[in-house]
Amino acid sequence: MKTETTIRPSDSLRHVRYEIRGRLARRAHELERQGYEIVSLNIGNPKAFGFRTPETMRLAMIENLPEAEGYCHQKGIFPAREAVVMQQQARGVTGVTAEEVFIGNGVSELIDLVLRALLNDGDEVLVPSPDYPLWTAAVTLNGGRAVHYPCRPENGFVPDPEEVARLVTPRTRAMVVINPNNPTGAVYPRPVLEALAQLAERSGLVLFSDEIYDQMTYDGAEFVPMATLVRDTLCATLSGLSKVYRACGYRVGWAVFSGRTHAAAEYLSSLELLSSLRLCSNVLAQWAVQTALGGYQSIRELVSPGGRLYESRRAILSAVQSSRFLQLEPPKGAMYGFVGVKTEELPDFDDQRFALDLLEQKHVLVAPGVSFNVAYRNRFRVTTLPDSVLLRDVFGRIDELLTEYASAAREPGHGNVLDAAARFK
Repeated sequence: MKTETTIRPSDSLRHVRYEIRGRLARRAHELERQGYEIVSLNIGNPKAFGFRTPETMRLAMIENLPEAEGYCHQKGIFPAREAVVMQQQARGVTGVTAEEVFIGNGVSELIDLVLRALLNDGDEVLVPSPDYPLWTAAVTLNGGRAVHYPCRPENGFVPDPEEVARLVTPRTRAMVVINPNNPTGAVYPRPVLEALAQLAERSGLVLFSDEIYDQMTYDGAEFVPMATLVRDTLCATLSGLSKVYRACGYRVGWAVFSGRTHAAAEYLSSLELLSSLRLCSNVLAQWAVQTALGGYQSIRELVSPGGRLYESRRAILSAVQSSRFLQLEPPKGAMYGFVGVKTEELPDFDDQRFALDLLEQKHVLVAPGVSFNVAYRNRFRVTTLPDSVLLRDVFGRIDELLTEYASAAREPGHGNVLDAAARFK
């Protein structure tokens, strides 16, 4: 009798997590198949909440359809790369040409490529905590070790450069900065960015600046491009069409290298090799880049008072303020709120149990805070993409569940409340 062979996954995935699309999301899909209507606030997907890509970008792709039927250069089509260069120059970044621009299938692919071209086994990368978890996962998958520097709630989720400096070792190769930040919405002040840039220069670190939310800021918060502050080390700025231009499905991102590019010739050649191995990125969607960056920036209306993103953010702030249980450092950028639950009100609160109960009982899907590589368990992330009416309803459901938690905690035998971790396998 033939013995059945068990096919096991690679050991490299043992410490890789991406809970934003993990077990909770799969359970949400199961509930939807059963006929339940789920409000999915776990992912920043503009299309899911009625946002449209600007018409001019769609027209640019239609008009260039005949030019998109073959492979293009591994770094991307020249008009797209040149448009990125012009944007960088307009922001005060010098010394960049189209040769220093790599177009990828979204920033997600580029995060993997830029780390794969850099890291050897055991190399360390400084990554913020909380972080966008793809950065930690990509460091791990490419043989590195993610060393998390804290961005503490009591400091508005802004890192302390001196604390970051104490984490640098001889194995540290790079630093990741996510600004405006996902998941917290923090927008880093110029002095903090200057200090981080100087730390990278002193230590010879490559500085990866994730700026996908660069034009999403509120109430006068100043976004400072990291590349304008870096001179004496290599800086990679990563951005794309997904968020500001509401084009997640186009899968177009870019990495722009500035600073000491002359000292990174071998590294950039290796990155081009990796780009060549995947032939090229989505050609058709690249034709939207020039129109997007050079055209009318409709995002400004959305993040200004009266604009939909602004009003949705305000609805969340209002709901949190009126809640007995919730707290929130007002997000100054991006499209998320990293909401806290007051432990003095609910000392036994657990973010994963809460996220599952909220999904099962109230049909709302959020991302528990532990998904973002933090040690504390009293946070969850929601996106600000739904309109203010839906968000008020959602936070009403959240408060209902937290009130039920508080009532159960006062009752004898409340320790017998179902354990979500045991139910959710």
